[in-house]
Amino acid sequence: MKQTLRSFIAFNALMFIFSTGSWAETKIVGYIPVYKGLKQSIDNAQLNKLTHINISFLNPDMNGVLLHGNVMACMPNDTKENITRSELIYAINKIHQAGVKVLISLGGGGLPHCSGHWPKLLNPENRDSLLTNLLRFVDNFNLDGLDIDIEGDLLTKIDNSGNYVPFIKALSFELKKRQKLLTVATASYEGGSVPIASLPYFDFVNIMSYDQLGPTWGQVGDEHSSYQHALKEINLWKSRGLRKNQLVLGVPFYGYGFGSYDEVYSFRELLKIFGNAVVDKDVIGRRCADCDYVTFNSIETIKAKTELALQQGTGVMIWELTHDAKGQYSLLNAIHNQVQAFEKQSDLKN
Repeated sequence: MKQTLRSFIAFNALMFIFSTGSWAETKIVGYIPVYKGLKQSIDNAQLNKLTHINISFLNPDMNGVLLHGNVMACMPNDTKENITRSELIYAINKIHQAGVKVLISLGGGGLPHCSGHWPKLLNPENRDSLLTNLLRFVDNFNLDGLDIDIEGDLLTKIDNSGNYVPFIKALSFELKKRQKLLTVATASYEGGSVPIASLPYFDFVNIMSYDQLGPTWGQVGDEHSSYQHALKEINLWKSRGLRKNQLVLGVPFYGYGFGSYDEVYSFRELLKIFGNAVVDKDVIGRRCADCDYVTFNSIETIKAKTELALQQGTGVMIWELTHDAKGQYSLLNAIHNQVQAFEKQSDLKN
């Protein structure tokens, strides 16, 4: 009983330190998928305009192991081969040299074939072993924390078995002892949201406020990621108890096509195909069920969402950085400039 009480007091003390510490600063969080080619993606990223990078995705194998010698157990690259220890160290070191925090994101929207069975690995008899492996991974690679991206039906299955919140609670406690971060990416739809009981254990929550519409879901004729949709989801998570200093708004660096258009476009591709039309409007063509159109976030909408995110939360999350354009039409530039203007205005008020 005394040990339990001491653990509770220690955890809440750490929670207080983190809630008043540097993690509450403005955030520009960018995901970099390993399956796009890690070294090239890191070398091309504007690291100095980010605060956090989530390298995605890492999964344990069927035994909960994360590393086999010098090769990741399940972290496939653009050639479907698992990346090596040296490749990951290169990326982490380069990100740290830019003064940016680096986390490894676990899971993903669609798990690769090499992944172990998460529901089984999070059962009580296996959980401690996986937890130990994750913490050792964080320590050995000098990471700033972990990001949890277990989604959809998998998330629901784990939560229904009663194993999601205990895992997150235990992971949070151990990471905070190391002064490391625990973050999460979550959708907002029924069955795709992280359980409310888990929210206090995350340092911040990346709301995946996009994909209201896609090639196989949603009401055709809608926009896939409107400003109004972002505002609705912010209000939803605030009503669930998410604190302002935990809330990070996700924005898309891609768009979806319907009718005669391709299904997916990076913003870089949209700029190349449609030119300046993507600067200040979110739709190419006319939106309707039988129409040919492309829906995305223009530069102006990204600016507006960034301002919304800074007013209602603590920053912006980007899925994902390799989709960005270069130069004056870079969406990351637009976010960075908006953050700088917001912080300058805040300083003047103070």
